Amino acid sequence: MPLIKIHMRDGKSKEHKKTVLDGVHAALVSAFKIPANDRIILLSEYDAEHFDGRDENFTVVEILAYSGRTKDMKRDLYKKIVENVCKGTKLVPTDIFIVINDIPKDNWGIRGGLMASELDLGVNPQGK
Repeated sequence: MPLIKIHMRDGKSKEHKKTVLDGVHAALVSAFKIPANDRIILLSEYDAEHFDGRDENFTVVEILAYSGRTKDMKRDLYKKIVENVCKGTKLVPTDIFIVINDIPKDNWGIRGGLMASELDLGVNPQGK
């Protein structure tokens, strides 16, 4: 159950935003093997002065996820996010900055304040 935060300049079309959101989610389903209905994505838009030194297409994808994914899974995720997003927008690969925060399940409070590490979530971070 990753939590996704996407940060971009304001003024992008509804279609652009939808393509970015859907492209990131599809990459997570494919690379991290999350359920298709496991979708928590927050989109934040910023005025130009809040993207100091960056152009109008700079896009940050921040992924907070249970720790345990392999390097190969992360490499595949990065590639698929860039492919999916660039395919349906005017962004180029260097416009996209991706960061994953691997967070132990002890640090997730879910389902009304329960510790994720103490629940059977049916989720294996390594996709097995």
